[in-house]
Amino acid sequence: MSEAIHHFIEQYGLLAVFLGCVAEGESVAILGGFFAHQHVFVLWHAFVAAALGAFAGDTFFFILGRSFADNRHVVRLRRRPGFRRAYRLLNTHPNIFVLSNRYVYGMRLVGGIAAGLSTIAAPRFVILNAISSVIWAVVFSTIGYVFGLGAEQLIGQALMKHERLFVGLGIGLAVAVLAWFVARNIAKRERDKEF
Repeated sequence: MSEAIHHFIEQYGLLAVFLGCVAEGESVAILGGFFAHQHVFVLWHAFVAAALGAFAGDTFFFILGRSFADNRHVVRLRRRPGFRRAYRLLNTHPNIFVLSNRYVYGMRLVGGIAAGLSTIAAPRFVILNAISSVIWAVVFSTIGYVFGLGAEQLIGQALMKHERLFVGLGIGLAVAVLAWFVARNIAKRERDKEF
């Protein structure tokens, strides 16, 4: 069974990193770095998959805001907690906002829509988004890679390859659950501030 999982991750792991990073993908980028440390795939491949996923996700949300402002889904997203604050920040500090929005968990979607609705020029957004995506991917994939080094030092060489995969999946799941709780808490505080 573990060989099948290992083969599946080798075959589709980078695609999963890309798709996971299209959405809120910190834990997926970290997991990509971890699997790169385990030699499931090459580290720079994890960087590229994470950067492309992050770039594609933010660009998609930007296009949604820019082209479909009156669509019911975009209107509903504009009602999300923190949208007004993101829009205000974007209009006062557009470069800093686009470069840093990705690092605020739960704000990528709102930030992308807000950028699309703002007056920021599309080429400027694309360039800033590309820079931010590359830095973000390198930072979070490296965290996963370094964590893999630390886990190997703590656990030692006795951990077999298939067990490493299960540990990596468990770590990714734990990070995702923790991030969900943090984002939920932040969103609740933002809702309370807006009312």
